[in-house]
Amino acid sequence: MGNRIKIFDTTLRDGEQSPGCSMNLTEKVEMALQLERLGVDIIEAGFAIASPGDFTSVKTIASTIKNIKVASLARALKKDIDAAGQALENAKYPRIHTFIATSDIHMRYKLKRTEEEVLETAVEMVKYAKKYVEDVEFSAEDASRSNKEFLYRIFEAVINAGATVINVPDTVGYTSPWEYSKLIKGIKENVSNIHRADISVHCHNDLGMAVTNSLAAALAGATQIECTVNGIGERAGNAALEEIAMNLNTRKDLYNIDCNINTKEIYRTSKLLSGIIGVRVQPNKAIVGENAFAHESGIHQHGMLANSSTYEIMTPESIGLKKTTLVLGKHSGRHAFEDKIKSMGYNLKEDALNKAFEQFKVLADKRKEVSDNDIEALVVRGTIVIPETYKLDRFVVNSGNTITTTSSVRLIHKSGEIYEAVMSSYDGPVDASYKAINKIVGGEFALANFSINAVTGGTDAQGEVSVKINKNRKVYNGHGISLDIVDASILAYISAINNMIYDNETDSEDEVQREVATSE
Repeated sequence: MGNRIKIFDTTLRDGEQSPGCSMNLTEKVEMALQLERLGVDIIEAGFAIASPGDFTSVKTIASTIKNIKVASLARALKKDIDAAGQALENAKYPRIHTFIATSDIHMRYKLKRTEEEVLETAVEMVKYAKKYVEDVEFSAEDASRSNKEFLYRIFEAVINAGATVINVPDTVGYTSPWEYSKLIKGIKENVSNIHRADISVHCHNDLGMAVTNSLAAALAGATQIECTVNGIGERAGNAALEEIAMNLNTRKDLYNIDCNINTKEIYRTSKLLSGIIGVRVQPNKAIVGENAFAHESGIHQHGMLANSSTYEIMTPESIGLKKTTLVLGKHSGRHAFEDKIKSMGYNLKEDALNKAFEQFKVLADKRKEVSDNDIEALVVRGTIVIPETYKLDRFVVNSGNTITTTSSVRLIHKSGEIYEAVMSSYDGPVDASYKAINKIVGGEFALANFSINAVTGGTDAQGEVSVKINKNRKVYNGHGISLDIVDASILAYISAINNMIYDNETDSEDEVQREVATSE
């Protein structure tokens, strides 16, 4: 066994701040449960003070997760720490993560404070956070551009005040591996009480160095790495969890550092996140990209056939990517379907399993065989069940290159009422259908993003459609899958609208809960 490093996942906080990566409460909880299965040590569930929705997300995740730590971010302000403390009150292992900027440029232009004022606030707020929890993390925002002597002083002071973790973030992705390594070593050598706290690192990817910098810091003595699934995050993103974990796993000879990540859950975690936020990873993305284990060159293929280790330094199975030999078709029953998805690593709740099986039977009736990719496309989103205010009953499209397209769409409301509308468009069947849906639900939504992906090859492939709609400056994701691309497009749009309605309803409940918590 080598040295051990903790993995602090901030997908649900820093990652979700990335444009177009928002999640609703149900999606956040499902993602948190998967992160727990993945084996992260700490989940940063959100920024409790940011909104009633964030407060409820932190509170719900804190109540749901039982085996690992749950953290909430808080500025070095009493109101932020109060919100974090209240949201974490039911957590089994709570942590408050408070921060203040320490670089000259931030202190001068953003905070308008001196070093002494910042140090005094940091100490005071760490002590204040200790009233709520034992485990307090302190972050020196923009640490990589901060005066080193000041960093040493503020870290020593907050550890004396009770901080159990000090975080050294490269907030703007500015540093280099050797520079960052030197900084971590300097902290170990010049902060006299550093043995009483974990050293954490949080790297951004603006110069493409987030993972490299994180690993360099680990070699220099950092004991916690903060990262996100698929590397999502503000601007160019954060250090990618899967890349850090597989570096440590594949190059044990070099790092001699262990972490608690179950690498066989990496692929499913990546797919779940992509399915939730509707943002696919690039094909050549390390570890989880669709080309990560593909070999097209003749020389590479020859080597792979002779011995896979000639060109594969890790196996697809090591990240949970495996193909099974059990082929399903229209005669396959529910038991075979359930066995299949379990063999692929998915465990669906009863409602989600029933829905996925219904979709599978519809697909199997139209195709001779159903591939693993087809099934995975059905079940990834099936793990998340959002209440359906509107459900598609049917649609009829009349379209051609010499006529104006018309679309008749009929929806069933959760009350049982049936609504139908017919609209026309010069821009094709999808636009006409969306106008009809807008007429039914009584609103217009800006379509922020529309993307189509073929699940498999061939003209009979399922089409996955992801949409993002914008209403009142909030973005809502929707997903649809079907052999008919217009059908998938309509399902995705309805999914986004249902997501919006669900989010608005939970926001109203969140506001009430927050008011009750504050009054108590």
